[in-house]
Amino acid sequence: MFEKVLIANRGEIALRIHRACREMGIATVAVHSTADADAMHVRLADESVCIGPPPSSKSYLNIPAILSSATLTGADAIHPGVGFLSENARFAEMVEEHGITFIGPTSEHIAMMGDKVRAKVAAKELGLPVVPGSEGAVTSFEDARSIAGDAGYPVLIKASAGGGGRGMKVARNEGELQDAYRMARNEAKSAFGNDEVYLEKYLQKPRHIEVQILADGKGGAIHMGERDCSLQRRHQKVLEEALSPALNAEERHRIGEIARQAILKMGYESAGTLEFLYEDGEFFFIEMNTRLQVEHPISEAITGIDLVREQIRVAAGHPLPFSQEDVSFSGHAVECRINAEHPKTFAPSPGQIKEYHPPGGLGVRVDSAIFGGYRVPPHYDSLIAKLVVHGQTRNECLMRLRRALGEMVIEGIETTLPLHRDLVNDPDFINGDYDIHWLEHWMGERD
Repeated sequence: MFEKVLIANRGEIALRIHRACREMGIATVAVHSTADADAMHVRLADESVCIGPPPSSKSYLNIPAILSSATLTGADAIHPGVGFLSENARFAEMVEEHGITFIGPTSEHIAMMGDKVRAKVAAKELGLPVVPGSEGAVTSFEDARSIAGDAGYPVLIKASAGGGGRGMKVARNEGELQDAYRMARNEAKSAFGNDEVYLEKYLQKPRHIEVQILADGKGGAIHMGERDCSLQRRHQKVLEEALSPALNAEERHRIGEIARQAILKMGYESAGTLEFLYEDGEFFFIEMNTRLQVEHPISEAITGIDLVREQIRVAAGHPLPFSQEDVSFSGHAVECRINAEHPKTFAPSPGQIKEYHPPGGLGVRVDSAIFGGYRVPPHYDSLIAKLVVHGQTRNECLMRLRRALGEMVIEGIETTLPLHRDLVNDPDFINGDYDIHWLEHWMGERD
């Protein structure tokens, strides 16, 4: 097992990784920007190294500084967390070149699944169901028109190197296609330095269903059920639940086995997530995240499996200690992402937290690195806490969630707590009757 792990991240996920390491008897190294010098993960780690000024490009994305810190402190492994360098294939490769273990999949798998065109081709080879559309990049409007005609309108044009909804346009008929194609390429070029796009059929009212997987690269692989991540605003997840209220047992088993068999064929190692759109009983692969997910705690809640611990064990060369037959699903879990944002305008709200009181009680977990007096910096993602609630049934879970949201106090800055308090009382949400477009319509009706 590793003796010392450098955590190449910040905030609640850095603290989450530190806790797993501490419970395994592994020393930790926190790297941080000058803006995070007083952060909780920095305070608790065995060692800490400042790697640069506040901008991410000069600190948390500064590969030479991170590698130098690992060498200086004698870390034998690096955990990239989520975001930042977690899906940077070159970083993973450089870590290994320095004789340090990267806690994650191989750089080849990261690269393959990080390019959405390559990922779709690989998905078909792995037996995953895909949305009808182009086989690869669409390089001319004439090709786009032909493919759209075959797939059927409406169609979605997406940036190959995209994410977060950028470089993504919908064309509902041939008349809209030319402008959508041009705008998607221009947006992709501006956002990612790459104007390559692909095209696929646009599903009308799908759910966003993702399957959590874990594999050891030695023939051991499991899935941990699915998460329903359909409640999104501008393609950013707001609330997730496991298991999905939209799937029945047969569908759950089917998509779980499809995902598990795919990663076995890949020879995949580490945690990962296969994401699908689900509509009218059919699943369509959209992408794979080759890292830990922000919403991983709800999968932990329903299975009792510590994903971060298993990630570390697998990276250290250990086989999975259980098979799929050992995995069972217990109850229901929901995660609310609490952001430092205005609950209606979503304008960022950095500043000092004057008062903080997390909820507690049976089945309530808060993953957060904030504390009373903590100053939320303006330089990073606005996520400041994840409220995770588990119950024996979905109804019990929602009752507990309402209670926990009512107890939670964060004062001094604006947060999205009021949004979640309203959301969990909406009849459609209570009935599990929503799709990926529902939240934005609901928010529009509230204005």
